[in-house]
Amino acid sequence: MPYTAVKPSRARTSDELRATIPGWGADLDPAVRPSYPRERLEVPATDTMPEQQQHEGYRERSIEHARLTPVFGTVAPLHGLSGWIRRLAYDRYSEGRALHWLLLVLGDRVDSAASGLRSFASLRPDNPITETGVLAELKRGGLRSRVGRGRIDLKHTWIDPILVAGPFVLGAVVLWRVTRPLRRRR
Repeated sequence: MPYTAVKPSRARTSDELRATIPGWGADLDPAVRPSYPRERLEVPATDTMPEQQQHEGYRERSIEHARLTPVFGTVAPLHGLSGWIRRLAYDRYSEGRALHWLLLVLGDRVDSAASGLRSFASLRPDNPITETGVLAELKRGGLRSRVGRGRIDLKHTWIDPILVAGPFVLGAVVLWRVTRPLRRRR
C-alpha cells in the first residue's frame, strides 16, 4: 500500500499478515532464527573508553563536545579557503544551527571549485563530457529509461545540463572577455 495522508482504519493482526504475506513473522520465534545461538540480548556494560588517538595541529570538533572523539579520520586535513570556512563553522556555530551546516556545504563547494581550477593548471584537465556520464546517456538509452516509467526525477531533468555545463560555459565566457582586450592590443 502506498503512503497516503489517510491512515488505514486498523492495523492487521499477526495472523492476517502471516496468511497474506509468505514468510511473514518467520523470525519471531527465537528457536528458528539463524542468528539465535550467537545473539546476545544482555550486553555487558563497560566503562572503558578506547585510547585517545594522537594528533598534531588543528582538528575540527563541535563546540558541544568537551574533547575530540577517541578515534577520528585524518585522510583529508583542512586546507585553503575551504578549510578556513569549515574551521569557522566548527569554531563558532553549534551543530544545531543551520549556519553551521550551510558553512560546511559552502566549504565543500569552494573545495570543488578549487579542484576544478587546479585541474586546468595540470597537464590532464577534467573532461566534463566523459566524467558526467553524458555519453552514456546517449549510448545506453538514457531517455528510454526515463520516459513512461513514472520516475519522479523527470521533474528536475531540465536543469541538469545547466548545472553540469553552466560553470564551464561561464568560465569560458569570463576567459573570453578577459583575453579579448589583450588580443585587440596585438
